[in-house]
Amino acid sequence: MTMTETLETIHDLVQRSDLTTLAKFAAEAPRPEISELLDRLPPVDAAVVFRLLPKDTSIDVFERLEPAAQADLVTELAEAEVVGVFEALDPDDVVGLLDELPAKVTKRLLQTLSPRQRTATAPILGYPQGSIGRKMSPEYLIARPDELVQTVLARTQRDEAQYETIYTIPVVDHSRTLVGVLSLRELMRAEGTDLVGTVMNTPVSAAAYDSDEVAARRCLDGGLLALPVVDREERLVGLLTIDDAIRIIRAAEDEDQARAGGTEPLRRTYLLTPVRQIARARAPWLLILAISAILTVQVLELYEATLAEVIALALFIPLLTGTGGNAGAQAATTLTRALAMNELGTRDIGRVAFKEVRTGFTLGLVLGSLGFLIASLVYELPIGIVIGLTLLAVCTMAATVGGLMPIIAKACRVDPAVFSTPFISTFCDATGLIIYFTIARAILGI
Repeated sequence: MTMTETLETIHDLVQRSDLTTLAKFAAEAPRPEISELLDRLPPVDAAVVFRLLPKDTSIDVFERLEPAAQADLVTELAEAEVVGVFEALDPDDVVGLLDELPAKVTKRLLQTLSPRQRTATAPILGYPQGSIGRKMSPEYLIARPDELVQTVLARTQRDEAQYETIYTIPVVDHSRTLVGVLSLRELMRAEGTDLVGTVMNTPVSAAAYDSDEVAARRCLDGGLLALPVVDREERLVGLLTIDDAIRIIRAAEDEDQARAGGTEPLRRTYLLTPVRQIARARAPWLLILAISAILTVQVLELYEATLAEVIALALFIPLLTGTGGNAGAQAATTLTRALAMNELGTRDIGRVAFKEVRTGFTLGLVLGSLGFLIASLVYELPIGIVIGLTLLAVCTMAATVGGLMPIIAKACRVDPAVFSTPFISTFCDATGLIIYFTIARAILGI
């Protein structure tokens, strides 16, 4: 049975109130599959299925859901059910869910937290959204460099249920300053009488106010199961686990892909997202692009007399603007990804400019030569020269601008994806037309 058929079957069972069959299905399905189903079901249907799950299963399934799906489910559940779910969640998951909920609902749910949950959650809520402090787990096992390995191992076996992960154990001194890190594997391989300080490794950490995406990539690039998070005084305040790092990167990539297409990411699956929300995600970008496209109209109006003298020039406008926009978009996409992967930084702007100038010139030389031959054969030699030189200039300009804009955006603390394909394409259209008509006037003497 396909996922679509399964969704239709569940919806039909809910409509017919056949809860016995529905409960049997929920009990037999693997937890990851149930989570995927709840992500795709309408909130009302998802709430019915969730209520039929055993308590242990329901908590595990809820933790696997995307934050937006969790928020939709919370609005459909009774307050007593929500309190039970909240008590079982890790503090960082609680904060992630609260960020998705309306302010009124968040305020009410905060009041339902137990003193233990409130104590664990409060430090995370103190960090700004977008920082790794907001996504870290404050529940972690620690060791001290002067402890025996056997002592730490015994504590790990005794208290492992209290912590989100025990596979990475930060080592701190008596002021809680991070001095090392120890994996469970290394702990079990060491002699019981060894001191932790003799077997620990140099720590890789992130500052609590660092971008969550930067910290998550540091965790994944380093192949770490957990990344220690420290405050400004290098004191340990939390751990970023690998599953949370993967979730952060996936969300960041979804956002970049959406903005590259001139929209905002949808928080839910497409079919479950209301039309109003989809329109709201697209409208601001359409408005910005429509306003910026006026530049192209103004350029055409400025050179209206030139077009009137040589009508053939108008035929090549789509070719030139399309080529410039595509060349700029290619460069912007490549550089946005390079920035996201930490392959370069703002200090590399000179090297990037030099590389993209050469890349654009090479592409322009190939396309310009082809455009020169075709235009010369179909029309006349002067038109061919204009098209060839314009393609050369436009490709060079577009590749350079497309490569530099993401770096400039990052230097200005703006998401590089914002200055991606749609914006750069519009900019290259207007600039490309200016280059085109300037060359045409010089070559054709008009």
